[in-house]
Amino acid sequence: MTKIGYIRVSTDEQNLERQRENLEAVGVKEFFEDKLSGKDVNRPQLQEMLNFIRKDDIVVVAELDRLGRNNKEITEIINKINEKGATLEIQNLPSLSGIQDDNLRRLLNNLILELFKYTAENERKQLLDRQKQGIELAKKEGKYKGRPVKYHKDATGADKLVYDGIVNGLKEGVPVKKIANNLGISRNTVYKIKKIMI
Repeated sequence: MTKIGYIRVSTDEQNLERQRENLEAVGVKEFFEDKLSGKDVNRPQLQEMLNFIRKDDIVVVAELDRLGRNNKEITEIINKINEKGATLEIQNLPSLSGIQDDNLRRLLNNLILELFKYTAENERKQLLDRQKQGIELAKKEGKYKGRPVKYHKDATGADKLVYDGIVNGLKEGVPVKKIANNLGISRNTVYKIKKIMI
């Protein structure tokens, strides 16, 4: 059994050493560190760590969000850790190290992780619901206009050419799918303009 630490910091964070010290304090011997810019999604050290871990190893991270940017990504990584027979330990979640029974510790650990992921996902859904309610209210009050239409009769340049191509195609009876394919746009865009023309 080896304790393996994974550290991810962005270039604007200065807590790499602090994370390392905290992980060393709980007995981590092997470290994998990714230092990334805000837009960088490649994490070679995370992939290397996932290849390195073995059955009964313990992967330790400071916070769950160090593993990924969203619930789906985090879940995939946790599943890979579990498939290897290793355990994930997150420092800002309750420690289960005092539980001697490995199976019970794994079960409780997975339960805590699922609860944590559920809470994060639920918060995201609530945010989307509030946003949807806000849009509906703004529509009722006449304040919400939605995304501006890209292709319309007053458009200029390439957008105007696409609009004219849609209108001419529809007038000539060309199938919607063919118009969309020829102009490199979605069928939905053609249908929206067709609806306006009727």
